[in-house]
Amino acid sequence: MKTIIEPFRIKATEPINLTTLEYRKKALEKAHNNVFLLDAEDCSIDLLTDSGTGAMSTRQWAAMMMGDESYAGSRSWKRFEKTVKSITGIKHILPTHQGRAAEAILAHTLIKRGDVIPNNSHFDTTRANIEYVRGIALNLLCDEGLETENKAPFKGNMDIEKLERCIQKYGREKIPFGMITVTNNTGGGQPVSMENIRQVKAVLSRYDIPLIIDACRFAENAYFIRSREPGYADKSLMEIAQEMFSHADGATMSCKKDGLANIGGFLICNDDQWAEDFKNQLILREGFPTYGGLAGRDLEAIAVGLVEALELDYQVYRHATVKYLSERLLERHIPIVQPPGGHAVFLNAKKFLPGIPPLQYPGIGIVNAIYVEGGIRGVELGSVMFGKVDDKGIEQASPLELVRLAFPRRVYTQSHFDYMIEIIEQVFVRRDKIPGYRITHQPRFLRHFTCHFESC
Repeated sequence: MKTIIEPFRIKATEPINLTTLEYRKKALEKAHNNVFLLDAEDCSIDLLTDSGTGAMSTRQWAAMMMGDESYAGSRSWKRFEKTVKSITGIKHILPTHQGRAAEAILAHTLIKRGDVIPNNSHFDTTRANIEYVRGIALNLLCDEGLETENKAPFKGNMDIEKLERCIQKYGREKIPFGMITVTNNTGGGQPVSMENIRQVKAVLSRYDIPLIIDACRFAENAYFIRSREPGYADKSLMEIAQEMFSHADGATMSCKKDGLANIGGFLICNDDQWAEDFKNQLILREGFPTYGGLAGRDLEAIAVGLVEALELDYQVYRHATVKYLSERLLERHIPIVQPPGGHAVFLNAKKFLPGIPPLQYPGIGIVNAIYVEGGIRGVELGSVMFGKVDDKGIEQASPLELVRLAFPRRVYTQSHFDYMIEIIEQVFVRRDKIPGYRITHQPRFLRHFTCHFESC
């Protein structure tokens, strides 16, 4: 097999700040042991998120120079709208400044107190926006999605029987819409099959419940379908994406992921009344419906990036980088979620630190140790991010304790990944030295962004 090379050349570079061990210890202490509170310049390799952190292409930079900054009805808006419609086939297109803005408009418009929103797995901001309006964000992930070493090809699928039981339990009147997230970030970046999307839509349609796709990584999911699902190997990623969206009544999107842009998102739907209600919220929160909180140059960059994300050579390269890191960690017996996802490698914190209980947050221990050892910033996806408090005020652990190492698009080269492997291995060898943590300060919502920790 030939070496899979980056399908691009580097035309500009950004210096990396190479810090010392003692410097990083002090920086982490100053940040209250929460890597979200670190200065970015103190992170030599930043894998905190793949959201808005990628490198734009020459075509995107050139498109930005064409940005029309007219307040209403700009040329840039028309190009953005045409591109989104060509991929999704959905009628009403509303730009937003990022994905969580689309989620907020959706939640405030359609969800009432006590409503239930089933999903394969809600990610953090989706869940927070639902819970903020007193809805219930319900995860109905298939059983194999919780088995970190199960190599099933579509571990992001929703469990159809659980969905049926959910509707029977709560009733159609309590479910304004169902969701499915592609790919399933919460469960390790795992894909959803076309067959599962089709089945979810069929169940919801029987009860006249609309389907909303959380489409942040729709292009990566399309690549998985092409690679793993029978009948799709000869289809283009554009054709697969169009088929995915054909089953949806609407979608939310962070264009900071598979829009390959640094900012932006959208909320789309086919229902005319929904669109009218969404526009009212959009004008209040974001801006006029043809710019939605974005500059014209941002709309131009997204219009190009959405198409570039569906280029096969780009997706082959991106998935090869994830595979490269995953295979070398497995060679060193470092536990990860298998098979690897599309945008990140997920360390299995439960197996990495089996002696630390979930509510002492083993993922935080690993994240902090990797940062101190090598200046690499990752993020915990476990009981800090996804734990819950029950009716008695007792904290309940997340079913999965993961550490996500998310790959910014078109940013790091193989030598960076080799360095990551060395650092993670050093931390793993000395894992018995890693402490648990407790929270000393936290906000009510999305606590992982700003809470403070101290070691146990």
